[in-house]
Amino acid sequence: MANIKKNRLKDEVAFRRFLPLMFLLRINSNFATPSSDDFSQVLTNRSHARHMLSLPKQTEFSLQLEKRNQMPPRNLDLYPSLDKDHITIVLYVHNRPQYLKVAVDSLSRVVGINETLLMVSHDGYFEEMNKIVEGIRFCQVKQIFAPYSPHVFPNSFPGVSPTDCKEKDDATKKHCKGTPDQYGNHRSPKIVSLKHHWWWMMNTVWDGLKETKDHSGHILFIEEDHYIYPNAYRNLQILTELKPQKCPHCYAANLAPCDVNARGEGWDSLIAERMGNVGYTFNRTVWRKIHRKTTEFCFFDDYNWDITMWATVYPSFGNPVFTLRGPRTSAVHFGKCGLHQGQGEAKACIDNGMVNFQVEEIDTVANIHSDWEVRVFEHQPGYKAGFKGWGGWGDKRDHQLCLTFAQMYHS
Repeated sequence: MANIKKNRLKDEVAFRRFLPLMFLLRINSNFATPSSDDFSQVLTNRSHARHMLSLPKQTEFSLQLEKRNQMPPRNLDLYPSLDKDHITIVLYVHNRPQYLKVAVDSLSRVVGINETLLMVSHDGYFEEMNKIVEGIRFCQVKQIFAPYSPHVFPNSFPGVSPTDCKEKDDATKKHCKGTPDQYGNHRSPKIVSLKHHWWWMMNTVWDGLKETKDHSGHILFIEEDHYIYPNAYRNLQILTELKPQKCPHCYAANLAPCDVNARGEGWDSLIAERMGNVGYTFNRTVWRKIHRKTTEFCFFDDYNWDITMWATVYPSFGNPVFTLRGPRTSAVHFGKCGLHQGQGEAKACIDNGMVNFQVEEIDTVANIHSDWEVRVFEHQPGYKAGFKGWGGWGDKRDHQLCLTFAQMYHS
């Protein structure tokens, strides 16, 4: 996502905040929701919270998504319990089914995947994406759907509205609504949804779900265009166990180098480097540090969550943010395009509609050794403090919604 050019901002449609609900989205007959007796009380409490926190008025479909988020994981009959020291895996997705099929197939081959919980966070609801996830049988799986995704609001903020400013409109002359970014561009829903989804997901996973809000261990975050090697989970268990002794100043563990085109050095040593965005893992202590930087995150004018972290959140910690990884990658970013592309066979952004990775024998089993020393990479290239951002995140309503997400579970 970080490599999307800012000129794509011109090609999107702008949105508006609080408009009356014009129509309700049809709910697919296969879209199951829980029949919990106390869910009405949950909605009552959250309705009060929405009022106090100025969350957007929800559509009927948004409420259905929020209700579905309370459902327990599936496959409990196949995997009734989780390993005591399991690392929860969160896979966050948009609407690229061709990508998701590859990612899920790779996860099905991961050694130890049956010991943990796979949580899939959806940016909106798309039936083909939903069917792929519902077909998973190799572990416990729980789906959550961002109820405030722009894709769920067809006529009001954070979704589309005809009264919003578009592109470089002058609000005074056009009598439209919106606050432009530093480059003069008004908000684009498809673009801002990337950052909103990530921030909503982080707050929900760490603080809002009964399955994870008391989880004291690490959580692994991956995307729909990440191919996960069979040894990824076992390697990650080793890295998180070694981190306190081998690299106490490391904030996280990564499955892959921060350079998405790299595959590792092949050395007999561990690597400490700047935190990457492919297969990153951290614990609640780190999340609390991130959460305390809500203002920095929500007001930085860049629609990319990762660039926001690199350019303003991490630097605000006061010391370098290192991650620990092995000398060989255990995950690969295979997407050839970003945002919400790759939704059909002809636009899948995958060579010949498929991905062929030659996984070597050494990458099918854990290949990290506890007696290795740590090599530290300092002064690496990449986004740093001082970078002003690519824009796309200038609207005050997006800032407010972002701030509100950080308070949803703390009011």
